Amino acid sequence: MSTRPTSNLFLYIGKQVKDEYGRQVGKIASFAVSPNGRVNGVFVEHGDGEFLRYTNDQFKVDGEEITLQPSVKMKVKSLCDEIPLIWRKDQALMDLSDKKKIPSELFGELHKNFEGALNQLKTDAQGTLESIDKQVTKCNSQLRELNSALINLEIEREIGRIDESAYQTALGMIQEGLRRINDERNDLESLKSQLSNLILGDAPSVQKELGKAPDSPPPLPEPPVVVHVKGTSKSGN
Repeated sequence: MSTRPTSNLFLYIGKQVKDEYGRQVGKIASFAVSPNGRVNGVFVEHGDGEFLRYTNDQFKVDGEEITLQPSVKMKVKSLCDEIPLIWRKDQALMDLSDKKKIPSELFGELHKNFEGALNQLKTDAQGTLESIDKQVTKCNSQLRELNSALINLEIEREIGRIDESAYQTALGMIQEGLRRINDERNDLESLKSQLSNLILGDAPSVQKELGKAPDSPPPLPEPPVVVHVKGTSKSGN
């Protein structure tokens, strides 16, 4: 969400916020604004009544639609920008040292600073990968549960315990949920691959730290069982 004068910012209060997959997140309740008018955060009231603060750059505004971007996606983007930049700076520093263009004592100090920053970014990246793994596991669990719900729905319809109207309503809800979770899991896998490739391709020392080889990517989770229902169309598309 771009920084605007306070008088305009508060026009967003009460506006509905969705995530990238169309799920309702909550409503904007207020903003954290510095004395100079800069937005430092956005407070959102979730459906359960909990208030959470998000960074303003997580929000995208398109007309009346306000979308909350996942924090993990913002983190991966930041790491993918910063790691190559620091690595290139350190390489340039070493090239200058080889050409005798900087004093050795200054090289040592600067190299140590770059190395420390790069190691911290690698640690952050590893923590982000672990967070992504947890979210992928959660998605897989949700997919299994929804597929179980779909199977049970079909059974209840087959034995006549649910009428067609209720069946179609429930079917649309479940299929839309499956679509959203599948989309989210695919995005997480893409983020994981992007970040893993960056780390593993950055330097041999990083591969040693992670104990992985660039030609041995982590295995993908087993795909969920998909139930095909005859005579129905996927809702929400």
